[in-house]
Amino acid sequence: MADPLTVEVVAADHVVWEGEANSVIARTTEGDIGILSRHEPFLAALVPCTAKVECTDGTTAHIKLDGGFISVEENHVSLLSQHGELLSTA
Repeated sequence: MADPLTVEVVAADHVVWEGEANSVIARTTEGDIGILSRHEPFLAALVPCTAKVECTDGTTAHIKLDGGFISVEENHVSLLSQHGELLSTA
């Protein structure tokens, strides 16, 4: 089993969501990107989207972002946005 990703989603004034995940899907200026464990270091601009985080407990978090940046390094994923909202976890 691969090591889980440590994920944090941060808006300008608060942490929207943080935890461990198996994967993250978000939309960059170049299209959708999926991040799995041991992904190469990566930095990209995000467009307005709903990011999908597949959590290690089997739930999925849907997080609305108004753009921003995604950064990946050493199994740590950061999604940074001016505004962010947790829509659901199921």
